[in-house]
Amino acid sequence: MGLEPISIKNMEEKTNDLYEAVVVMSKKAKQVINERTMEKLMRVSDQTEMGVFDDEENINPEDYEELTKPTTVAVDSFVSGDLEWTKKSSESNSE
Repeated sequence: MGLEPISIKNMEEKTNDLYEAVVVMSKKAKQVINERTMEKLMRVSDQTEMGVFDDEENINPEDYEELTKPTTVAVDSFVSGDLEWTKKSSESNSE
């Protein structure tokens, strides 16, 4: 379930700028983290009544579900070509 080494040539096929590739993958990983956090918050808010926490949630270790790491999800989607991004033009930033 670990992250496999990536060939730089594979990254160069997607973009000529390696820095850009790293930034895109890191932003995707942050997006995955935010989505997972929102899902967890929605589950917790559904379980609570009016913001009152009566009991702590007991998590059984046997029920633990290990998710794929966000960096692995981001790198896999970049390498497979599922990740799309656009560059901001420098002209719009200077105006």
